[in-house]
Amino acid sequence: MSAQPTIHGEVESGFGPVADAFRRNFSEHGEIGAAVAVYVGDRPVVDLWAGHRDRRRTLPWERDTIVPVFSSTKGMAGFVIAALVSRGLLDYEERVATYWPEFGVNGKDAVTVRQLIDHQAGLSGLDTVVRLPQLADLDGLATILAAQKPAWRPGTRHGYHAITLGLYQGELVRRVDPARRSLGRVFAEEIAKALGLDFFIGLPAEQNMDRIAGLAATEGLDILRYERDIPLRIGAELFAKRGFSYAALNNPRVGAPARAARREFLEVEMPGSNGVGNARSLAMAYGAAAGRTGALPIDNDVLDRLAAADTADDVPAEDLVLHTKSRYHLGFRKSRGSFSFGSDKRAYGTTGLGGSFGFADPATGLGFGYSMNRLGLAVLDDVRSRNLRAALLHCHV
Repeated sequence: MSAQPTIHGEVESGFGPVADAFRRNFSEHGEIGAAVAVYVGDRPVVDLWAGHRDRRRTLPWERDTIVPVFSSTKGMAGFVIAALVSRGLLDYEERVATYWPEFGVNGKDAVTVRQLIDHQAGLSGLDTVVRLPQLADLDGLATILAAQKPAWRPGTRHGYHAITLGLYQGELVRRVDPARRSLGRVFAEEIAKALGLDFFIGLPAEQNMDRIAGLAATEGLDILRYERDIPLRIGAELFAKRGFSYAALNNPRVGAPARAARREFLEVEMPGSNGVGNARSLAMAYGAAAGRTGALPIDNDVLDRLAAADTADDVPAEDLVLHTKSRYHLGFRKSRGSFSFGSDKRAYGTTGLGGSFGFADPATGLGFGYSMNRLGLAVLDDVRSRNLRAALLHCHV
């Protein structure tokens, strides 16, 4: 068992089980440094942090520590898309090529915005090798993205667009925003500023790297100690350098996940995979959505669509990239059988590589956020996040 750190922060009466689960994550599940937050609308009821922000356990995790959250960024990008839908600049059911004519080649002319953001477009990989510096050239990147041929017939199946989704969303936002702003700028100016989020898609130069937690891969005996949901099929594809998983996770070539806490990685915009922030910011954003506080620039009818329960297109189906059943809806994950979160099927959010997670629970008005720096191996449902969510379900709201 790991040493028990001092838990910092505040917990409102009735939410003690979340604090207990957070404490156990350190003593039983190998947590190094982490934070968890829960908001009821715009009111914080849990705001905790503990441990260390470096793998050697010499630097304390502070209240303002931020950390790469990988695909938990997709939820923030999903809110940007929802805000543009609210303004009438985008329509979920419109063809992407209506806004971005160059996109409509190689069998993509009929791809809708919804199909793209719900991982149905067959664009989970890129044939052209893209390296980190190329991601800063948005015009050049747009040419590569537009020319890509789908790996399956769009709309017929889905497979997780782990890195590419955010790149396509970013160009789509540039095409419709009147000022041609990037997705990261729209997020910063219209969402992060409005809510006071400490979260960035494209790290500004003035942000001090000292406050960003370093990441630690789970290796050796720690895999046996702490990991139970090991993605063997994905690992086999990565080892063989073939298959949908390899194509989705190996290009763009941006370096190993454990090296993500470096400026050259975080300063470019990858709206699906390189946001840096904290649990508090995730919970604040999802709390604003679930509690309809009015702080998000998203109309209630669009929030209703995000919270919709099952439709014919939202039932769990086999994910060609992750090799598990999953549900996607308007850019977010939805709760389903073996991966459930929130009070009912209206809940929506996104998970991140290593274990981070944020979600909205419209049934209760709760927003949840969890961030950490030990990178777990589970495809979707890291045990540390699962413990916190299970505890939250037993709290009185």
